Amino acid sequence: MSADRRYYDSVRSEGGEDADAIGFPPFCPERRFSLRGEQVTIGRRSQTRGIEPDIDLTGPPEDPGVSRLHALLVADAGGWAIVDMNSANGTYLNYARESLEPNTPRSLADGDRVHLGAWTTITVHAC
Repeated sequence: MSADRRYYDSVRSEGGEDADAIGFPPFCPERRFSLRGEQVTIGRRSQTRGIEPDIDLTGPPEDPGVSRLHALLVADAGGWAIVDMNSANGTYLNYARESLEPNTPRSLADGDRVHLGAWTTITVHAC
């Protein structure tokens, strides 16, 4: 997981209602997550709502465009697929500006880039 300036710039250029209020983080250490099991949830933790995603994107820095339960990685025959969980801001793949269809698995390949929120990018690597 990393902060992706190219993705952030494309989000800002579309000028959503909150685009000017969300800045690009000056520092965001890269984080790595091992994928295990049949399903891996992605989002931001919420103790009050009882949401504890497997890949917790709670900051710092925190991308406010990432939903509490944003997406789901599911194991499929060839590796992994991503499913947008009807997130508020959508899930995008490889800089495409059309969001993935909610609740519909999309197979991933080694090197695919999954974009969430305003600047969060998860790059998938086969092991």
